[in-house]
Amino acid sequence: MNSRTSTRTGSALGALLALVLAAAPGCARGSGAPAAADTADAFTPTRGLTLVEVARGLDHPLYVTAPAGDSRVFIVEQTGRVKILEGGRLRERPYLDLRAKLTSGGERGLLSIAFHPGYATNGFVFVNYTDLHGDTRVERYRVSADRNVVDPGSALLVLTVTQPYVNHNGGHLLFGPDGMLWIGMGDGGAGGDPHGNGQNPGALLGKLLRIAPDISGDPHAPPYRIPADNPYAAGHASMPAGARPEIWAVGLRNPWRFAFDESAKLLYIADVGQDRWEEIDVSPMRAAGLDYGWNLREGRHDYKPGARSASALVEPLVEYGHAEGCSVTGGFVYRGSAMPELSGTYFFSDYCQGWIRSFRVASGRATERREWTGLDAGQVTSFGLDAAGELYLTNASGRVLRFARAAAGGG
Repeated sequence: MNSRTSTRTGSALGALLALVLAAAPGCARGSGAPAAADTADAFTPTRGLTLVEVARGLDHPLYVTAPAGDSRVFIVEQTGRVKILEGGRLRERPYLDLRAKLTSGGERGLLSIAFHPGYATNGFVFVNYTDLHGDTRVERYRVSADRNVVDPGSALLVLTVTQPYVNHNGGHLLFGPDGMLWIGMGDGGAGGDPHGNGQNPGALLGKLLRIAPDISGDPHAPPYRIPADNPYAAGHASMPAGARPEIWAVGLRNPWRFAFDESAKLLYIADVGQDRWEEIDVSPMRAAGLDYGWNLREGRHDYKPGARSASALVEPLVEYGHAEGCSVTGGFVYRGSAMPELSGTYFFSDYCQGWIRSFRVASGRATERREWTGLDAGQVTSFGLDAAGELYLTNASGRVLRFARAAAGGG
């Protein structure tokens, strides 16, 4: 999640994050003055948006999502529950309650959920959380006869990943336009990737994973299969010895969050930096086996002396230094109907500063760079989309806010 120390994460979590900041060694110590972004990365102050509160009083909310074609909004609480917002009101009974199964606090907890594209007929929902030992678990559940409650007895373990430290758990799940389940994994924590996970193709940590989960309902079927076009799938001549076939991309520190823009066929990854640089990577969705650089580079800059040539690594499309923030919170590309003038615009934030920025991608460049002023976003823990493509954010004060066009003459 988000911390501004050598033990920082790729998200943005509230009260316990403050403890991490206070207790962890030296925010950017030993790395000189806070880094300042190149002027080419400047964002123009812009007005025209407002944030409408849709829910408050939640327990560390950090994600918003919805199944396709569903008018409800599902809100993930880090502490282990998923709440339903329907008709402008929060349902009292949680959709899902995993509090007895997980460790919550700091960068641990229930980190995201993802509805299967066929949820309306099969009822499958996937979750990513850290268990009682602090390890990552991806599980599949099925909704019960009550459409507003998951069957707790339907749990099926899909994937587990041992976490060596308490931070950098990644934790985002998304079904891509290809129907596959994509999983963002941090490098395992501590500072500087001490185990070298980011560049190790034999480790699932520090990677973007892509799998095809089983939805057959057969209890004897494996929980997932490897897509044949994954870069390390069996039979690929370039597959390194010992490489994990679940891997789609390597070289990530703590992706919080990633997003697909199906219209433009692009993948966005907001990767939390170490001591100096935050980055957003943008690549073609079908570009397999990319290396986003960690822990050889932080942003566009060498992290390790003598790091290999940047020509082998994906350069961030956007970066900013720690004079402007401390921990990137990635968002989504807006494709809703309420504000068609913003179609194709990617929104993101920084946990420490709370600003809201956006850009569009044109001809491989970040254009129309804007910093939206007059918004009271708070400490932004995450973004989310409803089924109509409208954009929301969650913040550390327990609120969920929806983006809207400001009234004429307003903010």
